[in-house]
Amino acid sequence: MASALTQLGGLLHLVDPTLPIGGFNHSNGLETFVQQGVVNSKASLMAYLETQLNQNWIYNDGAYLSLAFDAALADDLTELIKLDHYLAASKIARESREGSFKLGVRLLKIFTRYEQNATLLAFQQQIQQQQCKGFFPIVFGIIAAAMQLDKAETLYAFYYNSAVGVITNGVKLIPLSQMDGQDILFSLRRPLAQAVENSLCPDLAWLGATTFANDIRAMQHEQLYSRLYMS
Repeated sequence: MASALTQLGGLLHLVDPTLPIGGFNHSNGLETFVQQGVVNSKASLMAYLETQLNQNWIYNDGAYLSLAFDAALADDLTELIKLDHYLAASKIARESREGSFKLGVRLLKIFTRYEQNATLLAFQQQIQQQQCKGFFPIVFGIIAAAMQLDKAETLYAFYYNSAVGVITNGVKLIPLSQMDGQDILFSLRRPLAQAVENSLCPDLAWLGATTFANDIRAMQHEQLYSRLYMS
């Protein structure tokens, strides 16, 4: 029991929104959708989230996290660096790309103080030697593997954390009531579980598939006249 609770504590720490990595500063294109009037209600925010979950995250960040988790368990540093390079190529929007590796490096800086795992430390060294960037999903997966967390629970926590970020930003930007946000989060329980199932063994043929509309809005974000978020 103690071991299971300790692992739960580790997972909660890993997805804690108060971690000082700056995740709250990024909307990843959502701010553009709102300013253009595409996402303007509870229903449209829910539709946006479902699209991100089912057509973007499971083929991108979630898939890369899953693959990085497996590579870290196998102590395969070469594969981790390759995944980091692939993820760099798949993040078309500059702000989203830079935001992701900045979050990853900050997350790594926190958890290498606690997890003296050889693969984790070797990956950090590769970042310092500019052999890779250290994108957030890759680092997240390595840390979770180093902590010996359950893979399915790790993926669920990652998707949940991502959804909470979108809801928090959407409630603020549209704006919506806090209860609207909670209703959306409650309705995502089964979709999140399905996303985990779809991400446990990613189909490499679909790796990097995404929604063009989101990429375009993420790039347009750089030119917004006024904005609250960095991406």
